[in-house]
Amino acid sequence: MGTLEAKTVLVTGGTSGIGLAIAERFAAEGADVFITGRRQPELDAAVARLGPKAVGVRGDVSDLDDLDRLFARIAEHGKGLDVVVANAGGSAGMESIETLTPEAFDSDFRINVRGTAFTVQKSLPLLNSEASIITLGSTSASRATKAFGTYSATKAAIRQYSRVWALELAPRGIRVNTLVPGPTETPGIKGLANTPEEVEAVLEQEASRVAFDRMGQPEEIAAAALFLATNQSSFVTGSELFADGGEGQILI
Repeated sequence: MGTLEAKTVLVTGGTSGIGLAIAERFAAEGADVFITGRRQPELDAAVARLGPKAVGVRGDVSDLDDLDRLFARIAEHGKGLDVVVANAGGSAGMESIETLTPEAFDSDFRINVRGTAFTVQKSLPLLNSEASIITLGSTSASRATKAFGTYSATKAAIRQYSRVWALELAPRGIRVNTLVPGPTETPGIKGLANTPEEVEAVLEQEASRVAFDRMGQPEEIAAAALFLATNQSSFVTGSELFADGGEGQILI
């Protein structure tokens, strides 16, 4: 029997990378898994991979109407929600303060901060007692990287929101924690480069900041998410769990 048997979970941005790995691990542990994504073909492929207990709902987490449709669909399931993984996010690209555009600023904050905040808000009526909310942070929120200011600021905002939510939701027995991946081999990080040679250079650069001198794998981040999702972390809230290979702890 899996550790999430008879539980209902939501993973936003669950069609690739870390989100898909988390959804896959949760499904393997027996959960009914709802995932979101903005592109229907990728969503359909992810649902097929996850199996018969998975449901995909297309939508953009920064669109409140899409969120309403998502949670209406989960409500129809009739079992509430036990775990919310607010994973959906992204970056419009690397921009210094000199090159930053209003469009890039708005895009990062709309998806990462607005999307996370209203995903959590709109999940509240469905959350069962002792539910777990997991937000996705970044090691960039605790260090300075040139041309990465806006993205890292969004992740710092998510971290602070999560602290406050942990306090606000504690009377309901709901835990809120931030999972902080390190450099992880995902389509997103590979998308920072244009050629196979550039991809290899990006991966080598990212791996060099990790104590183990390698990239993390999405499945390793999913294992950390599973800990936060279950009663194994019943006395953990308002915290950051770093699954970063030591990048943010011993190498900065």
